[in-house]
Amino acid sequence: MNQKEVLERAWAMPLTSPIYPRGPYHFVNREFLVISYRTDPQVLREIVPAPLQPAGDDIVKMEFIRMPDSTGFGDYTESGQVIPVTFEGRPGTYAHNMFLNDDAPIAGGREIWGFPKKLANPTLHVDKDVLVGTLDYGDLRIATGTMGYKHHSFDSQKALAAVTGDNYLLKIIPHVDCTPRVCELVRYRCENVTIHGAWQGPAALQLFDHALAPVARLPVLEVVAAVHILTDLTLGLGEVVHDYLA
Repeated sequence: MNQKEVLERAWAMPLTSPIYPRGPYHFVNREFLVISYRTDPQVLREIVPAPLQPAGDDIVKMEFIRMPDSTGFGDYTESGQVIPVTFEGRPGTYAHNMFLNDDAPIAGGREIWGFPKKLANPTLHVDKDVLVGTLDYGDLRIATGTMGYKHHSFDSQKALAAVTGDNYLLKIIPHVDCTPRVCELVRYRCENVTIHGAWQGPAALQLFDHALAPVARLPVLEVVAAVHILTDLTLGLGEVVHDYLA
């Protein structure tokens, strides 16, 4: 393989057998449980990286996402915390942490966009009359979210706006000497979105302390809302909106 051929094929690792195919990536029957809650505003300000700014004083969203059918990435489940923010006056969300149970989307999410993904074991399922999201890191439970199953319809246009808004990621790739080779603020959006259903209902959320999965660093002070959304969508490729090394 000559150098020109290396460059033509060098879009993911390993070179001769990439862990994921080229995007974009389409998801069918992607299911969200999103629980919004109030937290410590001081900790929130310490976590959000400039030039992003927290959109409110104290709101965090804990997400549990079931993805049974995605091109290239397969069947997996994800959970994490996102924070409402603004960038240059425009509203969006910032992904603070993400945990999932599939190697390919962990690698692809980190390498392409900069998703802050770690290997863990989240679930999203219906337990009789309750939608339940759980997150285990190793053998330890670090999050449990519950919501009354389809108690009330949620406005489909609000659901569409929630799924198609601006999302921000801090993409970090180290150099061989462990200094930053890439340090960028990336924006992406979900595209070709079809809302199959959206509901709201009473909810509860518990977070537990863990040294390497610190979801409880943003403590739950009050649950303020919960939505359950079922959708098809395409995960749009990203754009760099700020280069910290420039």
